[in-house]
Amino acid sequence: MDEQTLKQELLKQIQEKAVVRGERKLASGKISQYYIDGKQVTLDAQGLFLAAKVILHMSQATGADAVGGPTLGADPLAAAVSVLSSQSGKPLKAFIVRKEAKDHGMQKMIEGPALAPGDKVVMLEDVITTGGSVLKAIKEVEALGAKVVKTICLVDRNEGAAETLANYHYSPIFTLRDLGL
Repeated sequence: MDEQTLKQELLKQIQEKAVVRGERKLASGKISQYYIDGKQVTLDAQGLFLAAKVILHMSQATGADAVGGPTLGADPLAAAVSVLSSQSGKPLKAFIVRKEAKDHGMQKMIEGPALAPGDKVVMLEDVITTGGSVLKAIKEVEALGAKVVKTICLVDRNEGAAETLANYHYSPIFTLRDLGL
């Protein structure tokens, strides 16, 4: 399946499974007349496969060493992209950025194989509104000396993320216009 076909199939999955109409409060605190429940796609076998294939292609073009992002939206995406990358000859590490460090165990903010200074990282998220959560995760990654070479989300709600993430090579796969919203 070529990349354009993969994207068309992924868009269809998002439109059919993830778009929920009706008033909802977003992570940004804003109220919206629709909600995009990315987990309905990223926790669905076919939806996750399609998303991971598209993201892997986008990530490999950057020479990335790792993929990950803020929990919970990036968790399935990072794992699936990492698994697919293992067959590509250039495996990518997967990681998850916690909302806050645990107060026990290793007390880490970032879980997964260690990110090293200079590692090229692709940040992932399922749905982005303002970009605040991803930006917070980026700061944690940068604190380890890794370099963010791209930021990818399945859907950008067009409410400020492009400006917030402009310095991090932001590339949404789809926007609200693509979803017909």
